Amino acid sequence: MLRDLLLNLKMIMFGGKGGVGKTTCAASSAIWAAEHGRKTLIISTDPAHSLGDSLGMELPPGEPVPVRGVENLTALEINPQAKMAEIKKLTEVNPIGDLGMMGDMMQSMLDGMAGDTDEGVSLNPPGIDETLAFGKVLEFIETEHDYDLIIFDTAPTGHTLRLLGLPETLSSWIGKILKLRLKLGRIFGKFKKLFGGGDDQQDDSLEVLERMNNAIIDAREDLTNPNVNSFVIVMISEEMAIAETGRLLNQLIKYSIPNSNIVINQLYLDPSELCEFCKARRAMQQRNLKKIKSIFQDKLNKSLIEVPLFKDEIREYNMLKEFSKRLIN
Repeated sequence: MLRDLLLNLKMIMFGGKGGVGKTTCAASSAIWAAEHGRKTLIISTDPAHSLGDSLGMELPPGEPVPVRGVENLTALEINPQAKMAEIKKLTEVNPIGDLGMMGDMMQSMLDGMAGDTDEGVSLNPPGIDETLAFGKVLEFIETEHDYDLIIFDTAPTGHTLRLLGLPETLSSWIGKILKLRLKLGRIFGKFKKLFGGGDDQQDDSLEVLERMNNAIIDAREDLTNPNVNSFVIVMISEEMAIAETGRLLNQLIKYSIPNSNIVINQLYLDPSELCEFCKARRAMQQRNLKKIKSIFQDKLNKSLIEVPLFKDEIREYNMLKEFSKRLIN
C-alpha cells in the first residue's frame, strides 16, 4: 500500500506517461507524508517543471523552498543549467592553469588524446548538463540531511528511463574522466616545470568528481533497495498507457528498481451521473481496466490504486489534500 511506503521508505519516485497526473500524485503524497510527521522534500526532475504550479507557489530553480502552510514539507525544482560553470570546470582536462601559447598547443594535442583514448570518453557528452544536475541530487541524498523522505516527481517516461540509467552511466563516465585527468595532470605537471608555467593553483575538481562518484554508487544501491526506495507508476485506463506502462516496468526490472504500486488515475465512476460522451469514455476505461488488472495485478502482483476523475483542477493545498484521500487509504 502507498500509505506504508510513505511512512517507512526514504525515497519514492513517481513516473509514467505525460499528462497522467504524476505531479498531482507526488505533491499530494508529499503533503500527506509531511502532515503525518515525516520531514519531506519533493524534487521535480522534469525539465518542464509543473511542481510549483501544482503547489500554487513560485519555486526558484535549484533552490529548496518551504511549502507554505504545510509543516515539514520543502519543494525543489532542479535547474540543469545552474551548474554549467561548475560542470565546465569538472570536465576540463587541464588541471594546472594557464601555460600561455604552449598551453594552447598542449591542450589541442590532449583534446585529441581524449578522443582517441581506449576508454572512449567524451569530455562533454550529449545531455551532460542534465545528467550532472541529477548527479548532484544523488550526491545530496547520500550526504547528511534532515529529511525523512524524498519524493521524486519525474519527467515523462522517456526522460525517466534515461534517469533510471544515470547512476550507472554517470559513474562510468566520471570514472573515465578521473583516469584521463590524472594521466593528463602528470603530463601538464612536467611541462609546467619545463616552461615555467603560472602560479600554483589549487584544483579540487578531482576531489569533487571522486566525491560525486562515490555518492552515485551509494545512491544506486539505495535506488535498488526495496527497504529504501520504490517507484510508483501513474497511468490512465487507455491502450497507449498500458503499453507504455509495460515498457516502463521492463526498464524498472532491468535496473532492479523496486515497484509494487500502480496508480490508475482519472477514472469515470457512477454511469448514472454521466452524459452520453462520458458514458462511452467510462465503457472504454472499464474494458482497459480489466486488461490492466489481468496484466499488472493478476500476473505481476502489483497493487492497483484507482483514483476518480475530479470535476475541478487538482492544484494547491485544499484540492491536493482532497485528492490524497482517494490516493492514499
